[in-house]
Amino acid sequence: MSEASAIRLSPSQGDARARAPSPWQAEDVWAIWLGLGVVIAAAIAFGAGGSIKWIAVTPARWTDFGQLGKHFADAWPRYIVQFLAWAALFGVALRAIGYRLREFLPAFALIYAVSLIVMVIGQWDQANRYNLEPPLVALVIGLLASNLLRLPRALEAGFRVEFYIKTGIVLLGATLPFTLLVWSGPVAIVQAGLVSIVTFLVIFRAARWFGLDPRLAATLGAGGSVCGVSAAIAVSAAVGAKKEHAPIAIATVILWAIVMIFVLPLVSRALALPTGVAGAWIGTSEFADAAGLAAAQAYAGLAGHVDGITGTADQSLFAFTLMKVVGRDVWIGIWAFVLAVLATTRWETREPGRKAEPIEIWRRFPKFVIGFLLASALITVIGAGYDLASYNKQVVPALVAPVKDLRSWAFTFCFLSIGLSTRIPSLAAAGRKPFLAFTAGVAVNVVLGFVLSVYVFGDHWANLGH
Repeated sequence: MSEASAIRLSPSQGDARARAPSPWQAEDVWAIWLGLGVVIAAAIAFGAGGSIKWIAVTPARWTDFGQLGKHFADAWPRYIVQFLAWAALFGVALRAIGYRLREFLPAFALIYAVSLIVMVIGQWDQANRYNLEPPLVALVIGLLASNLLRLPRALEAGFRVEFYIKTGIVLLGATLPFTLLVWSGPVAIVQAGLVSIVTFLVIFRAARWFGLDPRLAATLGAGGSVCGVSAAIAVSAAVGAKKEHAPIAIATVILWAIVMIFVLPLVSRALALPTGVAGAWIGTSEFADAAGLAAAQAYAGLAGHVDGITGTADQSLFAFTLMKVVGRDVWIGIWAFVLAVLATTRWETREPGRKAEPIEIWRRFPKFVIGFLLASALITVIGAGYDLASYNKQVVPALVAPVKDLRSWAFTFCFLSIGLSTRIPSLAAAGRKPFLAFTAGVAVNVVLGFVLSVYVFGDHWANLGH
């Protein structure tokens, strides 16, 4: 988001990014407070035997407009309360940072309404068939509106890309407790870590070989090696990337994620891979959670119906979850921290011989990652008394799932805002080099993931859960 789009209370306040803001004006700090506030509220409700799922409403799965109409006829008060809650939370934070509420609130109302449409499309039972992934739909709608319509400049007050994603990433921490690493076992941790590191380095080095900005190279690398769109946005913020870098990475990630939805299950079927092995390979080689889940579900549906394919449907989904949602996604905080330090100390233009001061590294450190870790730690403590089966049966539906739904809203606000604040010429100007660099990582990722899933750890994945 360009600073030109910022609508401040008065010129005397200056640029909040040009100086070290007070805690009351730091976007990262407010993202932590908002995200953790939601998680704490969810935890208190869970401890009292309840849940916040009433307000964490999302569109239901639908086949025809009759089902959709019935859902909204029953749930419309929940959407109104949820909108008011989001507007109040974001409004208080942005007012403290220095934005005008009379500019932000109408713009956010538009963001919420269009995000609701995006999520409705994503819940259509044919959405996977037509590759209507919510991040892609939100990005495309935003790009079309931004480039084909003359939007009022005042609406830019609602396009708070970084604030939405930072809040969403804090909420993401609540869906990834540290205990998941223990439950996933050393095999998933080793395989996911190895693939994440190798894929990042390949994409980063290829991008640098093509002469790309190291900040764009890091954003592409994170998108390919960690958790796709979320990682690309988080790392772009951590390294101080240019405004157009995140959309370039997002477009590339989504493109390859869509390709892999079809390629990975088809190749797995041709090779008659056990369902657990195929799920691990998909989890290792896919670039987006939603796309990967669609691929894993597609292969899971073959269990018991196609000769030669052994294993259960659950093994495919469980292996995918361990590798992608747990094993790879948890790297987001680590990469954001490491790359923020590198960006501050090595990539930025400096006077010869000058070294970064520790305070500067701290200023550039993505502090919302602290919120991610705190949210994860809180859910870890709550889930400590449960085994994996009990955790999935009791904690996930009442505590984790509502937070995950609210996280989906925050991410959709972000994806839509990216499209609404991006001009297509800025993407086209990047040329084919980012795509080629990312593709180099795809080649290595797919081959390495196959070798690890089939040959190195094949017995483990084939017998998962036995």
